[in-house]
Amino acid sequence: MNETKTARANALRPLFRNMDPHKAQEIRQAYYAISDNLGSLSEALEIADLDNGGPAGPLLEEHYIFCELLRKFDESVLGAIL
Repeated sequence: MNETKTARANALRPLFRNMDPHKAQEIRQAYYAISDNLGSLSEALEIADLDNGGPAGPLLEEHYIFCELLRKFDESVLGAIL
């Protein structure tokens, strides 16, 4: 983790420690739902586009959008503190 990400993680830790436990759990569950499913969705869209048999179409465009979301998700430090 670089210095900027470490600073962000350090700023988030006390917020989660002091947060209402139910709210923290809600955030945790939502984070892990995204973490568990975003990659699968991206791959499924790519495969569905290939199965479609034609030139790259709207399914592949959607795949690229979710690939970008995966890259942005990787920039988050939230997983490191959950």
